[in-house]
Amino acid sequence: MKVYVHDAGIILVGKGWEVIQKLQEYNKEYITVSNWVRKMTPK
Repeated sequence: MKVYVHDAGIILVGKGWEVIQKLQEYNKEYITVSNWVRKMTPK
């Protein structure tokens, strides 16, 4: 499972079940993908 975060969004690479599991994991911490990207990208 690989997660690439950049200014425009995110890219999740892996098997379908891995992607779903990772999204569920991040959903507990971040409400939206844009919040996730803002917190993960260096300023």
